[in-house]
Amino acid sequence: MWSDIVQRIQSVANAIEGAFTFAPPWLVMAIVIVALTAIEWLLHGAVLVVLRGAFRARRPYLQTVLDQTRNPVRLGLLLIAVAITLPIAPVGPDLKALVGRLLGLAVICLCGWMALTALRIGATLYLMRFRIDVADNLLARKHVTQVRVLMRVVEVVVVLVTLGFALMTFDAVRQFGVTLFASAGVAGIIAGLAARPVMSNFLAGVQLAIAQPIRIDDAVIVENEYGNVEEITFNYVVVRLWDLRRMIVPLSYFIEKPFQNWTRVSGELIGTVVLYVDYTTPVEAMRNKLDEIVRQSKLWNGKVVNLQVNDCKETTIELRALVSANSSSEIADLRCEVREKLIDFLQREHPNALPRRRNEVVEPRSRASAEWQPPRSLRAR
Repeated sequence: MWSDIVQRIQSVANAIEGAFTFAPPWLVMAIVIVALTAIEWLLHGAVLVVLRGAFRARRPYLQTVLDQTRNPVRLGLLLIAVAITLPIAPVGPDLKALVGRLLGLAVICLCGWMALTALRIGATLYLMRFRIDVADNLLARKHVTQVRVLMRVVEVVVVLVTLGFALMTFDAVRQFGVTLFASAGVAGIIAGLAARPVMSNFLAGVQLAIAQPIRIDDAVIVENEYGNVEEITFNYVVVRLWDLRRMIVPLSYFIEKPFQNWTRVSGELIGTVVLYVDYTTPVEAMRNKLDEIVRQSKLWNGKVVNLQVNDCKETTIELRALVSANSSSEIADLRCEVREKLIDFLQREHPNALPRRRNEVVEPRSRASAEWQPPRSLRAR
C-alpha cells in the first residue's frame, strides 16, 4: 500500500515536472512539497472541524486535546510530505542520506514531543476531577501528588529515551556506546558514585508517589519549621513556611529522616492552650466559659473541648485547654481565639485569678523591745 502511494506521488511529480519543463528540478520538488503539505493541512483542518463539532456537547475537554496537539500533528504531516518527495529529489545519494538522517532525527524528536504532550494532557484531564481548595481534600491531595510526581518521573524517562534514540542514529555515537559498555568496569563504578544523589532522589520520587508519606498541601514540620508542601519536583520538595518563606528539601530527606506530617490521615488536629493562673481561680467557671467560646466559634469542629489542671507551680497552677478543628490553619486561629477570650474573661469576671506574687508584711518590733536585755541568770545576781 505504501509503495503504491509512493508510485502515485512519483507519477504526479513527474507530471508536474513535465508541465514545468522550464523550471529547475529543485523548484519542482518544492512545489510538490508545498502542494502535499497544503493538502494534508486542509484535510487535518477539516477533520478538526468535524471532531470539534462532535465533541462540543459530549466531550468539551477533548477540544483542548485537539488544540494542544495541532502543531505537532502539522509538523508530522510536513515531515511526511518531505519523506515522500525525497526519493524523487534531484540530488545526489549522499545528500539524500543526510536529509533522510535528519528526517529520522526529526521524527524521533517529534515522537518524544507527542509523548510528553499526551502525558501532560492525560494528567491534566485526570486531575480535573479533584480539587484541593476545599476543606475535605485528602483524596484529592493523594491523587494530585501521585500524578504530579509520577508525571515528572515519566517525563525524565521520555526525554532520556528520546535523546538516546536520537544519538544512536549516528554511527560514531553508536560505536562509542558499544565501546563504553565493553569497558564499563571502573568507569561504571565512578559514574554510579557520581550519580548516586540523582538516582537516590529519582528512586525517592517513585517511593513518594507510591507510599505517599507526604502529599501536596500537607502540613509538615521539617527541621523544626512548620509549613505546607507546595510543590514536589523531580529531585526536591518546596515547603511553604508559615511566614511565606520557602524551604527546599531533597526528596531523599522524606525517605531517610523523620519528620512530622500533621495531615497524613486527615486534616483534623487537636490544639492546646496553656494558661498560668492563681490558686484562687474558679476552674469550673473557666471550663464552662471554654465550652461557650468554642460553641460560638466557626472554627471548632464539634469534637474535642476540655479543660484540665495540668500542673501546679509554686505560685500558679497550669490550666490546659484542648480544642479541635478540621485543619492546621483553623486550629491555629482557634487556639488564638480561645486564649484571647479566656484571658478577657478572667480580666473582667475574676481579676483576682490572674497570677500574682504574694509578700508577707511583718511589723517591726519597738525600739525598747529591740534593746538588748541580759539573761535572767545574770540579772538575778
